[in-house]
Amino acid sequence: MNAKVVSDRRKLMGGAVGNFGEQFDYTAYALLAPTLAVHFFPQADPVAAMLSTFAVYALSFVARPFGGMIFGYVGDRFGRLSVLQWTVVLMGGGTMLMGLLPTYASIGLVAPALLVCCRLLQGLSIGGETTGVESFITESAPDGRRATWMTRVMAWAYWPAAIVAVVILGIRLILGDQAFEEWGWRIPFLAGGLVAGIGYYLRRTLEDPEEFVEAMAEARSKDSAGSDQGGQGLGAAVQVRRSVLLVTLLQPPMAVGAYLLTGYMYTFVAVEGGLSPTRALLSNAAAVATLAVLLPLMGRLSDRFGRRAMFAAGAGWLFVMAVPAFLLADAGSLATAFLGQALLAIGVAMYGSAAFVGWVELFPTAMRCRGHGIAYNVSVALFGGTTPLIATALIGLTGSPVAPAIYAMALIGTFGLAGVLLVPETKHLNLRSSIYDESASRGAAAQTTVAQG
Repeated sequence: MNAKVVSDRRKLMGGAVGNFGEQFDYTAYALLAPTLAVHFFPQADPVAAMLSTFAVYALSFVARPFGGMIFGYVGDRFGRLSVLQWTVVLMGGGTMLMGLLPTYASIGLVAPALLVCCRLLQGLSIGGETTGVESFITESAPDGRRATWMTRVMAWAYWPAAIVAVVILGIRLILGDQAFEEWGWRIPFLAGGLVAGIGYYLRRTLEDPEEFVEAMAEARSKDSAGSDQGGQGLGAAVQVRRSVLLVTLLQPPMAVGAYLLTGYMYTFVAVEGGLSPTRALLSNAAAVATLAVLLPLMGRLSDRFGRRAMFAAGAGWLFVMAVPAFLLADAGSLATAFLGQALLAIGVAMYGSAAFVGWVELFPTAMRCRGHGIAYNVSVALFGGTTPLIATALIGLTGSPVAPAIYAMALIGTFGLAGVLLVPETKHLNLRSSIYDESASRGAAAQTTVAQG
């Protein structure tokens, strides 16, 4: 096996394992929301306790823009790997602390306050993680294969939702429901901290992408010559502001679809569909695994047909299938619960194949972490973190199980449509300047044709 193949695998593994650890920790909270509601909030009103639990879930997203700003600066100033190493440590620490917290029955209102602190620490961490890993992989990938690489790594952001579900199910079976509800729920959080430690160890062996290193050398050279710092003049500022707007418009379909699937549907099929916790976990794990399998396949299509085509296909699918997905998930059987959630998984895989790589391609290398970090994390806080809370509240207000689907359709039909219509094709963008390069387009297309032949 030649050195380049080994190097490429190390980069993919380093991005994927840390991403897995980060999302393992984050997903544990979402899937254990019903149990956390019992332990950290008063039980006089169970619905209010569940809403409070999802409110804390949403509150952690408030920290994400700050994480994006702080780690975005670090990533552009000191390197992508500085971000990736620190974020995985912060996430692991916050998750392990969550597994050790005393409950409301022990210390009263201090318990939910400490829970909020842990979630804010996780939010700060993942705000930097997402932009760090996406910038690192995009800049490391070969021409014409950026979406393929990105989706292979980002698929590991969804495997934890399936694996955590299996871990929870296994712990329930071993301990029994009573012991699990009393203390066994802590085990996934403690395990998540260990996974994050493995991610840190593997990332220590990586190096920053050549694209980033060369861009920084170019910026320092221009700075020493007294010229514009790496293109960060008026034109670059206007370009970055436009890219921030595009990411904000393109975010809702991905955020709502993904967070409905990974952060809410387990609770929905258990509470509204009447499935047992075990069957609800199985249905959700299978649907999220479907997403993780489909995402790399869709990434190849994104490299072949372009980002705009996959944005449009994914948004259209989610818009049309939102109501059928919720009707199936509410039907009360394991099979229909899986089918309903699988419909969401297909749309998220289509859209995500363009979104994960397309969002970072919009920003020039010298400002990529800062621009993407702010735009992505502000928009995901607005549209993603609030999704479980809004979905729960809408069903409570309307009594209709399809109310969250109507909400998703409204966002896709407004923000998503505008973003799809306005976004340029970024498949062959020059990463250094984030300007479309005709020669790069022809060269990458020729390389792709040869590789496929």
